[in-house]
Parts: sequence; C-alpha cells; structure tokens
Amino acid sequence: MAVAPERRLALLGGGFSTDDDGLLDDWVLDQVSVPRPRVCFIPTASGDAPGYVEQFLQAYQPRSCVPGVLYLFRRELDDDALRTFLLSQDVVYVGGGNTANLLAIWRTHGVDRLLREAFERGTLLCGVSAGANCWAEASHTDSFGPLTHLADGLGLLTGSVCPHYDSEPGRRASYQAAVANRVLQAGWAVEDGVGALFTDGRLTDSVTRIPQARLYRVQPGRAGAVDEQAVPCRLLAAARPSTPPA
Repeated sequence: MAVAPERRLALLGGGFSTDDDGLLDDWVLDQVSVPRPRVCFIPTASGDAPGYVEQFLQAYQPRSCVPGVLYLFRRELDDDALRTFLLSQDVVYVGGGNTANLLAIWRTHGVDRLLREAFERGTLLCGVSAGANCWAEASHTDSFGPLTHLADGLGLLTGSVCPHYDSEPGRRASYQAAVANRVLQAGWAVEDGVGALFTDGRLTDSVTRIPQARLYRVQPGRAGAVDEQAVPCRLLAAARPSTPPA
C-alpha cells in the first residue's frame, strides 16, 4: 500500500524581505529533500508588488533551487496551466500584505483549491505575515485597518495564527484578548525571527534566527484569562566559511 505523503506547512516570522542573514530561507529549503527544489513565490497579498518579487528573485536565484512567481493581478496561465504549475512545486512561499484580499483573490481564481491539493500531495507550504495567516482556520490581522480577527482562513492548520507578535504595537494584547474571549480559537503567536514547521497538523520543528525570539501557544485560560506558553526554539546559526587549505 502506498504511503501518503506528509502534509507540511511552515509559519515564518521573517525571511528574504526583512532579514539579511538568509537563515530562515535556508531553513525552508532544508525541509525539502530534492537537490534543486522548485520554489513558487505568491505575492498576491501585496498586489503582486514588483519590488517584492524582485527581492524574492534576488534571494532565491543564487540558491540551489528553481524559483518561480505566480502572478494573479496580471494572470497569464489558464486553469489547466495554473494547476500544472502549482502542483509541480516543491515549496510554495506566500508573501505578506493583506490577508483578507489574498484569500478573496485566491478563491476567485481557484488557487485555494489547488493549494489544498498541493498540500495533500506533499508540497511544503509556507509564508510570512499574511502568508502565515492564510493557512490556519482563523487569524489576527490588520487587513481592515485596526487589529481584529479574521475567521476565514484555508483551515490547513487547526486554530488561529498571529504574526508580528512582538514587533507591532498592540498585537500581543489584542490577540490575547481575542483568544481569552474565544473570538479566536487557540493558536500560535509568531515573533519576528521565528520559523515553525507543522507536519500532519503537529508542531515538529521550531527555530529562531534571533536568540530572544519565541513561538507561543496561546489558549483560553480560566475566568476570561489567557494561557500563553513559550515553545522552545532551536537557534539557527550561519554557516561558517570554509577554511582554505594551508
């Protein structure tokens, strides 16, 4: 009997668009066993911003991978070509921006269904900010201006997600209040610098490029309180340059 592929996704608190060291990008590629993985960047949440796409290409073209970009604001692929393209990817990396707009546009073009199919086939799904929010059942977002909740994710990860937990004013308190009041389900709060890998719905790796950065499990507590538990994160280290022979 054939063994079903592992279903994996990663929440990122950074990457090529914010970090100079490339540690989280290297960590993402390390999760794929093929020699030159195909990596598709989806910049929908930023409106396919050209500068964002250029950042991705500059970061990933020198790496041992085959980078590509899926444009939806100037879509060039018909339905069959779109499905073939997405299902041929080893990694799908979703950029930040507006989570609500991202989900609406994906559903218009059927990308949500294709990503679910890719997920079931073993493609690693990952992303930062909106690109982390989108995979869960619900998320904490500023898609509508003020910080609020969005109970409208793809549901590939049970519960909720909150990005920028330590770096944006009001994030921590607002997310904790939403979880404590059960407006949002229990979930994962990601500080900048952190990466969290989920395999078949379970947390299987948590890393950080910043010693003090953390991943948190946030759940409702007693009497309207909230229970926040820090998850140990493995510190990523930059590769040492090789020493030339004497």
